[in-house]
Amino acid sequence: MAKPTMTSFSSPLSFLPQKWLQATDLPKEVYQHLAGYVPKIYCLGPNLNPTSEDLLAQLLLQAPLEWYLCGEDPLVGLAKLEKNNQPSQLCGHVFKVGEPTYSCRECAADPTCVLCMQCFLGSVHKEHRYRMTTSGGGGFCDCGDTEAWKKGPYCQKHEPNICDSSQEDPLANLSADMIARTYNIFSIMLKYAVDMLTWDKEDELPHGLEPPERGDTYYCMLFNDEVHTYEQVIYTLQKAVNCTQKEAVSFATTVDRDGRKSVRYGDFQFCEQAKSVIVRNTSRQSKPLRVQVMHSSVVAHQCFALKALTWFSHVIRYSDALRRILCQVGLQRGPEGDNSLVDTLMLCDSKMWKGARNVYHQLYMSSLLMDLKYKKLFAIQFAKHYERLQSDYVKDDHDREFSVTDLSVQMFTVPSLARMLITEENLMTTIIRTFVDHLRHRDLQGRFQFERYTAQQAFKFRRVQSLIGDLKYVLISRPTEWTNRLREKFLEGLEAFLELLKCMQGMDPVVRQVGQHIEMEPEWEAAFTLQMKLTHIISMIQEWCASDDRVLIEAYKKCLTVLTHCHSGFADGEQPITLSMCGHSVDTIRYCISQEKVSIHLPVSRLLAGLHVLLSKTEVAYRFPEQLPLSELSPPMLIEHPLRCLVLCAQVHAGMWRRNGFSLVNQIYYYHNVKCRVEMFDKDLMMLQVGASMMDPNHFLMIMLSRFELFHIFSSADCRKRYNRESANKDVVQQNSTLIEEVLHLIMMVVGERFVAGIGQVESCEELKREIIHQLCIRPMAHSELVKALPENENKETGMEKVIDSVASFKKPGVTGRGLYELRPECAKHFNLYFHHYSRADQSKAEEAQRKLKRQNGEDSALLPPSLPQLCPLFASLVNILQCDVLLGMLGAVLQWAMEPSGGHWSESMLQRVLHLIGMALLEEQQQLESTLDDNEVTFSFTLKISRPGEAPSTSPSILAVLETLQNAPHLEVHKDMIRWILKVMSIKTMRERTAAAPPPERAGGWQEEMVRDKDKAERKRKAEMARLRREKIMAQMSEMQKHFINENKELFQQSLEELDASTSASLDPSSWDSVLVCVGPRRWRGGRGERRQVVTCILCQEEQEIRADGRAMVLAAFVQRSTVMSKNRKRPPHDPESYDPIFMHPDLSFGTHTGSCGHIMHSHCWQRYFEAVQAKEQRRQQRLRVHTSYDVENGEFLCPLCECLSNTVIPLLPLTKTSCSNGEQPGLVQWLNTTSQQIKALHSAHRKANEGVEAPPPPEGFRPDHTPINPYSSSIKEMLTTFGTATYKVGLKVHPNEQDPRVPIMCWTSCAYTIQSVERLLVDEQKPLFGSLPCRQDDCLSSLARFGSACWTVSSLATVQSHFIRLLAGTVENSRCILDVDMFHLLVSLVLSYPAVHCQDSSGLSTDIAELHLLHLVTVAHLVQILLTSIPVELTMEQESGGVEHEEESVCLLYNTLRSHIGSCVYEVSSGWHLWRAVKAGILPFLRGAALFFHHLHGVPTPPELNGASEWEVLCAYLSLPSNLLQLFYSYQEVLEPLLQGWCSHPSMRQCLQSPETLISFPRESNKLIELPEDYSALINQASSFTCPKSGGDKSRAPTLCLVCGALLCSQSYCCQTELEGEDVGACTAHTFACGAGVGIFLRVRESQVLFLAGKTKGCFYAPPYLDDYGETDQGLRRGNPLHLCRERYRKIQKLWRQHSITEEIGHAQEANQTLVGIDWQHL
Repeated sequence: MAKPTMTSFSSPLSFLPQKWLQATDLPKEVYQHLAGYVPKIYCLGPNLNPTSEDLLAQLLLQAPLEWYLCGEDPLVGLAKLEKNNQPSQLCGHVFKVGEPTYSCRECAADPTCVLCMQCFLGSVHKEHRYRMTTSGGGGFCDCGDTEAWKKGPYCQKHEPNICDSSQEDPLANLSADMIARTYNIFSIMLKYAVDMLTWDKEDELPHGLEPPERGDTYYCMLFNDEVHTYEQVIYTLQKAVNCTQKEAVSFATTVDRDGRKSVRYGDFQFCEQAKSVIVRNTSRQSKPLRVQVMHSSVVAHQCFALKALTWFSHVIRYSDALRRILCQVGLQRGPEGDNSLVDTLMLCDSKMWKGARNVYHQLYMSSLLMDLKYKKLFAIQFAKHYERLQSDYVKDDHDREFSVTDLSVQMFTVPSLARMLITEENLMTTIIRTFVDHLRHRDLQGRFQFERYTAQQAFKFRRVQSLIGDLKYVLISRPTEWTNRLREKFLEGLEAFLELLKCMQGMDPVVRQVGQHIEMEPEWEAAFTLQMKLTHIISMIQEWCASDDRVLIEAYKKCLTVLTHCHSGFADGEQPITLSMCGHSVDTIRYCISQEKVSIHLPVSRLLAGLHVLLSKTEVAYRFPEQLPLSELSPPMLIEHPLRCLVLCAQVHAGMWRRNGFSLVNQIYYYHNVKCRVEMFDKDLMMLQVGASMMDPNHFLMIMLSRFELFHIFSSADCRKRYNRESANKDVVQQNSTLIEEVLHLIMMVVGERFVAGIGQVESCEELKREIIHQLCIRPMAHSELVKALPENENKETGMEKVIDSVASFKKPGVTGRGLYELRPECAKHFNLYFHHYSRADQSKAEEAQRKLKRQNGEDSALLPPSLPQLCPLFASLVNILQCDVLLGMLGAVLQWAMEPSGGHWSESMLQRVLHLIGMALLEEQQQLESTLDDNEVTFSFTLKISRPGEAPSTSPSILAVLETLQNAPHLEVHKDMIRWILKVMSIKTMRERTAAAPPPERAGGWQEEMVRDKDKAERKRKAEMARLRREKIMAQMSEMQKHFINENKELFQQSLEELDASTSASLDPSSWDSVLVCVGPRRWRGGRGERRQVVTCILCQEEQEIRADGRAMVLAAFVQRSTVMSKNRKRPPHDPESYDPIFMHPDLSFGTHTGSCGHIMHSHCWQRYFEAVQAKEQRRQQRLRVHTSYDVENGEFLCPLCECLSNTVIPLLPLTKTSCSNGEQPGLVQWLNTTSQQIKALHSAHRKANEGVEAPPPPEGFRPDHTPINPYSSSIKEMLTTFGTATYKVGLKVHPNEQDPRVPIMCWTSCAYTIQSVERLLVDEQKPLFGSLPCRQDDCLSSLARFGSACWTVSSLATVQSHFIRLLAGTVENSRCILDVDMFHLLVSLVLSYPAVHCQDSSGLSTDIAELHLLHLVTVAHLVQILLTSIPVELTMEQESGGVEHEEESVCLLYNTLRSHIGSCVYEVSSGWHLWRAVKAGILPFLRGAALFFHHLHGVPTPPELNGASEWEVLCAYLSLPSNLLQLFYSYQEVLEPLLQGWCSHPSMRQCLQSPETLISFPRESNKLIELPEDYSALINQASSFTCPKSGGDKSRAPTLCLVCGALLCSQSYCCQTELEGEDVGACTAHTFACGAGVGIFLRVRESQVLFLAGKTKGCFYAPPYLDDYGETDQGLRRGNPLHLCRERYRKIQKLWRQHSITEEIGHAQEANQTLVGIDWQHL
């Protein structure tokens, strides 16, 4: 191991292990060695851990230990151990932060059982339903643990060998000698490490470790806490130790990561001073930061102690035997029975710093928890110290993941361990008692009181909740076999739990506020937090009870005792009273809920209700009735508090508690909310059912009416009439109306909610199906919405997947939106309008949706009550409520009131509920008749009772008679269908009964039904006929009005029709053209006779305006941005904006300027006024410190006034330039080049004369260099030309605006070229035709850009533009630039657009058209050469097609060989002309398409219709007036072009370009794509989990973010990777956008599964990711954990946004729609 170079250090290796083997006092020897060497290796300077320390420690400290351990060279010894070791069946891979973990939803024992990616991919579970999440770090893979999986515990890698006797002791393979040595060295080193890490003296060391010589060197050590923010720490450090902001950030990051960091090194005084500054600065608001001044030797030993623990983790990997010895050493008790080393570390956990905790927790996980024997022993120790560990944790301020208590999940979730700990260590009771002890605040009755919580107590309450998590782990797997000891300990735990619930029973009581509104909102959240946390525990305890009869009976008795005890305590406001009604009377108490206290928290009652239903479900109630105290129950006592709670909800709905503020509204909301209702609202309803099933229904209803404070309304003898006159106070009447509706609804629920197994005879899945049906009756829902609406069990499962397909069908999503479940039509019959989990809003939506559905299907719109399952025997008497006298009295009263249309004391919904109840009773009766065969048994005689009129003296008509009257009441149109249905059912019944008595005439009932049906049909027909007549009448009126309007405005219509004719004939009738369409050159199409006027409307003032050169300027809102979308070289460093010369664009298009527009047109003066208003508003906003806007006004940004599209300038609209058709002979290329070069010389001389006063030779004929042309444009157009030019220059070069800069026109030309190129690429990528497929906003934008380009010279200095033309032409003709470094399309556009500046001084009759044509020819030839030099494929793989283009092939070979002769060996030989011509055609096509777009928009020439077909090449060439064999261009002007060709080839940098293939651009340029993403999202998570932050050595990145443009992974949203950009600190993503995307970026935040769009420093938004689960939904934040797969369409959509340059626009729209996005500091991401 010792390297030969380090001879001075190799000596200890040879003699030390020998010396140690012979030593009598080994610990002393080892300590001596450590005392001497540790301070010499560690902590020798201000920086704590340079790599040299690790190397020396390895050589001088670890190597001797390993030599001693193995007794030979460790390389050999450890390899032997590894070879003999049986590999473990447990995977034990410890998860890194952010690593993907997988849990099988079908086979995992609980959700904490997870697999790492490798094991998952090799297991059976990948075919099952699984959940994928990202780890918070710290847990380990459970592969191989048979208790964690119901099936498939092993992956392929950890499958055990059959022959392997895994029971044998791992120590059997080691020699006794080796065991002894290992034992010795492990005990010494573990004790050393534990002593050092728990050492609390700052200036001295444990005995035996004192250093030989001791210097005055100290560290000022700063420790992490979770109280102070990053900012506070950074600010304090800058003051205390005079460091820069950067250093302070680095210190703070390390402190946060490792838990401590030395911030100063020096003598004691120097460090002490820094300490006092830090303490003074941080103690103002809260407790100060913890700082210690520690001697360097103490710090050194602590560093090595951590190293030693890491060394243990490393060494025990070689062999299970070593692991077992380490476990023995760790758990061995001291000589006096004091704590073992493992205990010592655990108990000092909260005193250690974060880094130390992490290291020893990792060691525990890789040693104790990986050895099943010692895991059990460790669990026992953990349970013994549980209370102390939890108390330490509650006082500590570090997060749970850094506390040893976090290991509980590793032990408590193992079923066998959990049960052992319950029976042997009484763990369940310990956890609950510890929890109750920490909540000390109680009121006089001993209930919890969360009222006046200080911040400290609130913090503590949050910490204590982790205990509930532990309890959940212990209970998560139910026992299959019970032992007596387990029963005893579980019931003991249950007693403790009931004590806890007793403290909650009746907590946070509320009293109704009368008169004035409540002043302080009371604290309600803590109680509900506690309730939510306990919900699953309560459910799990019930499941445990249900799995054993004896436990259930005992639990029921205990719960009843506690409830009785609770009731004896409440006595305020309860006076006894007797109620009588309908001939029944009952003794109860008076309790006025609107005046007395009432609490929503009743967990004891609710637990009892749950247990009571279990008695019925498990049939214990029928099998062991003698063991149950059912006869002792007092039903009125049981229902009292749940009933109060439900009345409270009803009164809140009725608006009686408005003055109690939001806290009560929130409590009622959560009481019904899906998270709490299972153990709150549902159980209260069950308790009412329990009570009602054991009482006389009349008594039950009277008590109910009394609590609802409605008894006086229904109890008077003539209530039906009396209530009318009592319209005293409008509010009271309204409230009573609502309360009557609520009480009727509650009766429906008590009788009708039988879908819980144990109340009704149903399976447990029926309840779930019913929930789903009722959710889908509201509207079709996405999977995630449904899951949210269903209650989860403790395993976060709703069970939905098992039943969903039987009730719903799934509809897949498109490119946006998500997949939806729709209810199957046959399930609609189960719909119950009064479903107990509907909120008011849900109910009305569902009602509307169902009525609409019935209308569509042509059925009656009555929403009938569904048929219900049978009740269980224990609850069978519930149905009697429907036929009891009190209810009939109530129903009769409401129906009687409904006879009067105007009475204000009954409501439609009250009547609807009454009819629903009657319907329920009739159906119940029908079911009873069908199920009982023998007539004597029928006890349910509802029909009979409602047919009887009231007895004297108040002879009221029977309910049936009232219904028959109401059937024809005009004010009850809505309810007619329902009433008709009830009467129909009744008539069938009475018919049946009569026919049973007398033998029938045939089908009496049927006949009646027919009659009703016929009547219905006739009625419907009449209505349909009326509607049809009405429709026809309206249509006739409309057509009459239309005719009238056209007659009135005859001439207007005539004119527009003529115009339309003219325009269509002009564009579509080829006979109107002289020849084929040509867009460039002397034969250019001239638009026939008379120019077409262009008239546009301003969107701001709505005035129409013709576009004329001398008219008022009209402008288009536009957005100019820098772009790298087409870049072929993202590594090119950005140029220096001040000195950069943009005249030639490199073919790699590394930076371009793109102009886009929304196409909306304004007057320039209207726009200026609008923009000034925007600026003024922005100034006001800054003064008021309001929220930011989504656009940056200082940068000239504004939103288009019509479509709110982000814009930053305007483009002026210009008319087509009129050019006279030249009749004279036009020069050929040679002549034109000569003329132009003479003109250029003349210009040169003229410029020199102007500058230096030198006489110039006479210019060529007709050319006047001193002539100043007249500017054809009006002043407003000139102003706009300058505006747009300056804006393009400012954005494109990132400089301050300067309209005088000579580069302004160049930037405008390159922007025009770049935009056209990008549009052309986009059309190719989307496989759209070149013309006719662009939206008109892009068409307008391109026309305006091209025409602007040809006019922008008029506002620049003429000489400047002329010199640009001269340079551009020189680049082509005089070889001033290597042609491989020039993008030819940019060159063409710039030449054509700058030529007018030269031509304006030429009066010789030369037309610009011929110049354009020659320029096009020249550039085309140059591009041909460029393609031949760069883009010829090496391997000619394609098979040659037959069919003649011999001529082209010949000429292309000729040219190619000419080039080879000029350049030589750089260009290899190609003999096949066909391949050459193919490559040339493919390479030059984008250029020709771009040129066609450019000239089309510049001259407004119509496009030939055939351009879209197969003959594209010929048509394009003809349109551009080029020969279809482009090489003719070269050969027809060979005498001029040959020397040019030689010049190009002999350029000095030509060879260099050709020899560096990595930068050589070949044509056609491939369109850039976003990076390839993996199909399965977890591959991305895995990739990101191994990504470490590039700045803070080896630290895991918290928010790894992937650039979708170039594939770089970045460490986003963290201090460590902030860089400075233009004087401001920005995060990694923002910095990257400027390097990679010219300020625009598209990122995928891997851990959040979110796409992030950024533009500049201040703009950003989140966008839906392209990954969907099987239900067609995205999972932003990975909260649901369904497996995600790439959706290619959505990814293409993001790519299209990027290619269209619409990212910034998308961000603008998102920020306008959602103001919260504006306030985010995007630059820090």
